[in-house]
Amino acid sequence: MKQPNPVKGYSIDKSNLISLEKGKLPPQALDLEEVVLGAMMIDKKGVDEVIDILSPDAFYKDAHKFIFEAIFKLFENSEPIDLLTVSSQLRKDEKLDVIGGDFYLISLTQRVSSSAHIEFHARIILQKYIQRSLIKISNEIIEEAYDETKDVFDLLDNAEAKLYEVTQGNVKKSTESAQSLVIQAKKKIEEISNKEGLSGIPSGFEKVDKLTSGWQPSDLIIVAARPGMGKTALTLSMAKNIAVNSNIPVAFFSLEMSSVQLITRLISSETGLSSEKLRTGKLEKHEWEQLNVKVKGLEKAPLFIDDTPSLSIFDLRAKARRLSSQYGIKLIVIDYLQLMTAGGSQKGGNREQEISTISRNLKALAKELDVPVIALSQLSRAVETRGGSKRPLLSDLRESGAIEQDADIVSFIYRPEYYKIDEWDDEERSPTEGQAEFIVAKHRNGGLENIRLRFIGHLGKFDNLDDHDSPFASEFHSKMNAAANDDTFRPDSFPSPSDAFDSPDDDVPF
Repeated sequence: MKQPNPVKGYSIDKSNLISLEKGKLPPQALDLEEVVLGAMMIDKKGVDEVIDILSPDAFYKDAHKFIFEAIFKLFENSEPIDLLTVSSQLRKDEKLDVIGGDFYLISLTQRVSSSAHIEFHARIILQKYIQRSLIKISNEIIEEAYDETKDVFDLLDNAEAKLYEVTQGNVKKSTESAQSLVIQAKKKIEEISNKEGLSGIPSGFEKVDKLTSGWQPSDLIIVAARPGMGKTALTLSMAKNIAVNSNIPVAFFSLEMSSVQLITRLISSETGLSSEKLRTGKLEKHEWEQLNVKVKGLEKAPLFIDDTPSLSIFDLRAKARRLSSQYGIKLIVIDYLQLMTAGGSQKGGNREQEISTISRNLKALAKELDVPVIALSQLSRAVETRGGSKRPLLSDLRESGAIEQDADIVSFIYRPEYYKIDEWDDEERSPTEGQAEFIVAKHRNGGLENIRLRFIGHLGKFDNLDDHDSPFASEFHSKMNAAANDDTFRPDSFPSPSDAFDSPDDDVPF
């Protein structure tokens, strides 16, 4: 029997066909969504491979979102995942009828025979989700750009923040349940327990690292001091320890000094050649050889220096995001906070409000990139006018109490030698020459302590105080041991430990 022509009796509107051809559908891969969900229900290995790649929002079809949510709940509770358990979970969630009942779940499992290539398929689904997210964000940016009441710099910052979130695969971070957060916390604790050494970024100063367990991700650390105390020298020493010794990427934003000046200080610290010699270029032949050999480690270090003057918080965030994406930086240093500007719509406010905005945004940046941010800060002149001890207090933070409020750690640098104080105010009355105190005055997640460090002025660096911890002392003792059996050794051929540690009278504080 001849089958009737299904088109007979219908007139086709060619204009509708043209409009369909020119129409736009959101990027999607429904067939792959079905295959991935089916594979997850028939093979546990498939769940393990894609559970960290996908999220419910990555699925285009609502029914598929609900099914993935059910699978994810079963996975979180360490329950078996198959056709029956997923059906039961959907029934509990009152979503079984919404997705099409057991018949639809069965049809998904019949589409696949194994979880082969499931990760590849999942990444295609993720790509389609990112495309849809970019379309959504672009539309939002267009709408905001037409709004004349919005500041153009705020628009740029918001646009870049949204695009960065897409880059990080976290387009919209939703509120998380306590159960989910406990699982994450337990996983992190397990990782820390299995990890040798510190949980955070090591500063290279043993007692500081013992107190903080390293600089922790998302923390804002303030290092404050009066001019001449050594703020830049301390953070450069940290940057050198982290980038050169530990090979951890560091971004250093210098608003006060040029990048060449900073790297010259690092060369001085690394080679043991004084800054004065490097500035004048008056080096002996053996010093040139020393320079060429010891600077190689610094050349290879993942240290990125930006010396843009009067950097706005908007520019800083933009640069930091790019450095994070391109080089995976794990620590940001800003020298120093009071030289920054709020930028954008904040220009009209007073200085205290501007500093508050900068401080708040630095904390937000630390959380967004999940890296520690170290910001240097000036102290008020109240320290100089105060009688008795010149140790800084939290109330000495300059221009804004918001710095103290936003920071996770507030620390100070104190060198009694700067104030012509020859002895420490402790029971031992030990000499202060060539020493400094790193004062942890606020520590949101730990204790407070005054930690003494060695200050080597002519090299512009800080070091561990104990002689056996110092690379200068280690080098000295190793040379002495090697020379003990060398008949050609001359005692005057290399400096004594005191020469390495003591600062000259004309030492310029850093």
